Amino acid sequence: MPVLHRRIGFEVELLAPEGSDRRALAHRVAAAVDGRVSAVFHTDSEPSLVPGMGQFWHLTPGFDVHDAAGALLASFVDDITLVADIRDAARPAGVPSTADGWFRVLSDDPRLLRLVTRHERADVVFDRLLDTTAALFGTEVDVLGPVRRLDDRSGATVALATALPRGRDRPCEIVTAPVTADHHATLDLLLGHARALGFTVPVEAAVHLHFDGRPFRAVGPFTNLVRLFALWRAELWAALGTNPAATKIRPLPPELLGLTEAGHAWPALQDAARSTGLSKFFDLNLTALLTDEPARDTVEVRILPGSADADEIVERARLVEQLLDRCLEAEPVPPPPPGGGDLHALTGVRHTSSAAPE
Repeated sequence: MPVLHRRIGFEVELLAPEGSDRRALAHRVAAAVDGRVSAVFHTDSEPSLVPGMGQFWHLTPGFDVHDAAGALLASFVDDITLVADIRDAARPAGVPSTADGWFRVLSDDPRLLRLVTRHERADVVFDRLLDTTAALFGTEVDVLGPVRRLDDRSGATVALATALPRGRDRPCEIVTAPVTADHHATLDLLLGHARALGFTVPVEAAVHLHFDGRPFRAVGPFTNLVRLFALWRAELWAALGTNPAATKIRPLPPELLGLTEAGHAWPALQDAARSTGLSKFFDLNLTALLTDEPARDTVEVRILPGSADADEIVERARLVEQLLDRCLEAEPVPPPPPGGGDLHALTGVRHTSSAAPE
C-alpha cells in the first residue's frame, strides 16, 4: 500500500441507510476511540424558491468527534449535492423529527447565520431555538405551525427554523482533521465503521483532498498547478476515475492559463486570477491562494471518485501527491503529447523538493 507523506485533509461523501444517519456514525466512531461527540452547526447554501432571490443559506446539524486526548478526529456533516439516492428511494423515510434535533435554520444573509452560530447551541431543543438570538434583537420568536421565525423590531425576518427535509439526515460527508501520518489507518478506522453501519457510496459522490497551500504561493508552483489541471484534464479524469455524476466540478477558466504565462509577479497574478471567476467549484479549488489571509490555506483537489475503501483513496491520493511534487519543480509542466499522455511518466521526472511541506 502506498504511503502518503503530505499533510492532507480528506472529505469523503457517503450515505446512511434508511433508518440510520450521520449522528449514528459519529457516535460509533467516538465510542471506538474513547472520544466524545459534539453537536455543531454546518453552514451551506441551497437554491431559493422565492422569485428574485438566488439562494438561501442554512445551518444543519453536524457532529464533531474528538479522540480520547481531545483532538478533533473528524466532522460528520450534510452535503447538499447528494440528492439522487434520497429522491429515488423506493420507500423514503419520513421527515426527520425536530424533537430528535433534526432541524435547519435558514436566512438570506450568511452574516445573520454567523450570528446565530455564535449565540445558539447546536444541541438546543427545537422549542428554544433562536431564543438567544432573538434577545439580541429585542424580540421574541414567532411560532407559525412547524416554523419558528425570528424578526427584528422592524418586522424584517432574520432567520427561520424548521424540520430538515425528507431524508436530509442520511447524507454524511466525513471531513477529517488534517492528517500528517498514518493516513490509511485514519481512513480505515472511519470508513470501516461506516461500512459496518451499512453506509454506501451515493450516486454523486466524490472524495476531496486538501493539501497545504503554502508551497504553491509563488508564480512557478501556481503556474504548474494550473498547467497540470488545465492541460492534463482528460488524463487526470481517466487516471483517477472521476465520477461523471459528481456535481460542482468543471474545468479551470481558460483565461487563467493565459494569465499564468503573462509574466506577472505573484501579487499581480493573484489579483488577475481573481477576475477569472474562480470559485471552489472547479476540478481544483485555488481560491485560498488568491488571498493572503484565507480561512483555510489549502489547495483542494475535487476530482477523486466517491469511495468507502481506504486502499482506493490512498492509492489515488498518492498519485495526486506525486503530481503536486512535480508542480514544485522549476521546470514547467509540459502539455501532453498528441493523443494523450502518461501521468505516471510525468511524475517520473520529479525529484524531492525542499519546498514540500513537512
